[in-house]
Amino acid sequence: MFLFESIPWYSALMWVAVVAALMLANEIARSSKRAAIVLFIVLPIVLTIFVWPNTAGEGSSTGSWFHWVKVYSALAGCIGFMLLRYYPRIARNKYALMFPAAILALNILEAVIRDFQVTSMNGMVDGVMMVGGPWNVMNGIAGLLNLLTICGWAGIVISQDKKRDMVWPDMVWFWIIAYDLWNFAYVYNCVGDHAFYAGAALLVSCTIPAFFIKRGAWLQHRAQTLAFWMMFTMAVPAFVSDSKFAVDSSHDPKALFIVSALALVANVAVAVYQVRRIIVRRLNPLKDELWTDLPDYQKVAAANPQPRAEAVTADV
Repeated sequence: MFLFESIPWYSALMWVAVVAALMLANEIARSSKRAAIVLFIVLPIVLTIFVWPNTAGEGSSTGSWFHWVKVYSALAGCIGFMLLRYYPRIARNKYALMFPAAILALNILEAVIRDFQVTSMNGMVDGVMMVGGPWNVMNGIAGLLNLLTICGWAGIVISQDKKRDMVWPDMVWFWIIAYDLWNFAYVYNCVGDHAFYAGAALLVSCTIPAFFIKRGAWLQHRAQTLAFWMMFTMAVPAFVSDSKFAVDSSHDPKALFIVSALALVANVAVAVYQVRRIIVRRLNPLKDELWTDLPDYQKVAAANPQPRAEAVTADV
């Protein structure tokens, strides 16, 4: 195959199972504050003390600095979002609303740095096969563009139903798709033999609920599914590398180039569209929501009306 080596039927079924398990875990975490505390605070403490030091040490495919930083930054995002979701006073604070954008930007930046690092790597590094090249630079640039086009954070609101989701109306579908293309290319470039699950399955597990279950809550879905996946792979690193269900990358330079080129083209297109809108409509991307006239935005806003006393304004 082009992107991967052969994908046996049992690995394809496991891919579906991984997507379903991540989506289920995400729904459990959405269900209540108590569930979120257990999953994102209690469980990681137990794993940090008793499991990860033994499973994610030196020589493991999840033993690099990046994996340790990634699991804790994902968990920090989940905990920060919990504070916004369950404590209205925090959600009303215009400065607290900077946190989702900041943690998202930090996670993208971590990956961009790693992509640039891998440019000169070839062979086995930290238990992972690396094939560095210009595709890493291309995708690093795509990631920076994706970071710079984060917008509309001041319009974040908390849904008024029982699940208290963190809703970001200005995070519209084309930015999400550009992110997915960039992130898949990042995983494919830097952890290629994990990309079947950590790239494709993980991204699908948060994009489906963002489009079909709770629209507007993509970042919450992304942070939670990422945290679950990182906790799992830190505990069971052999699943994606040495197990029966592992699927290796083809490590084909043509495939690496094409996925990075697609990511770059998509993110250039989003950036050009956004810059044009900012100029034509004279908007401030650090203050204003940019996509309020689009149907995607309007559907999310209509589905999440806010009581006047709790509505979050766009003033900064």
